[in-house]
Amino acid sequence: METIRIEVDGRGVARLVLARADKHNALSSRMIAELTEAVGRLARDPAVRVVVLSADGQSFCAGGDLGWMQDQMRADGATRAREATRLADMLGALNRLPKPLVGCVQGNAFGGGIGMMAVCDVAIGADTARFGLTETRLGLIPATIGPYVVARMGEAMARRVFFSARLFDAEEAVRLGLLARAVAPADLEAAVEAEVAPYLSCAPGAVAEAKQLVRRLGPPIDEAVIAETIAALVERWESAEAAEGIAAFFDKRKPGWAS
Repeated sequence: METIRIEVDGRGVARLVLARADKHNALSSRMIAELTEAVGRLARDPAVRVVVLSADGQSFCAGGDLGWMQDQMRADGATRAREATRLADMLGALNRLPKPLVGCVQGNAFGGGIGMMAVCDVAIGADTARFGLTETRLGLIPATIGPYVVARMGEAMARRVFFSARLFDAEEAVRLGLLARAVAPADLEAAVEAEVAPYLSCAPGAVAEAKQLVRRLGPPIDEAVIAETIAALVERWESAEAAEGIAAFFDKRKPGWAS
């Protein structure tokens, strides 16, 4: 794999590492495919007890790769739908992973990076990190990540940040429910370990079934909901606002709507 890395220690704690540090771990087509494959592999491995989702470099995940999004602007409808479905499938696979998923958020997370945090069972972040659902600045919407973000924050909290594209700090991320704790960067690994260790005393099958039950009791994220988000993302990719927003980004200028 080129964009991610898997490391498993002797206790059965797996590290799923985003490894595009030079691109701020932005979600490219290849990374989406490799994450989906890796999650399936970890789900099937009986030796894996817990998965820690972490990242190399200064950023946790900068969201969707702009080159990938630019490709969608040029693609036909079928290609757009296929790519949106692959993104939704990756997020769904992480959400359904039958192992505890602990997020280790060492740096900034935007757009799809917020979605990656939202599918974790618990996420611990560095108190220096910044966050934002920045899609609307580009004329896009946080569509495929939306069900997981709203499930994590609740509708009232999500309304504060879901469509304003404003950035917020780690303290606010805790208040929004996106992070469980924010700690000094030097304390991050210890804080993550404190979340991981209790699972190693639990029955793996019981943990998996309890996680599945929680998902069933929470807001429904079924095939109909996922299909709606895919259609919404494809429609936005086809919009004049998205074309202007992506073009403005690459032209290093403000889009027409920006004051």
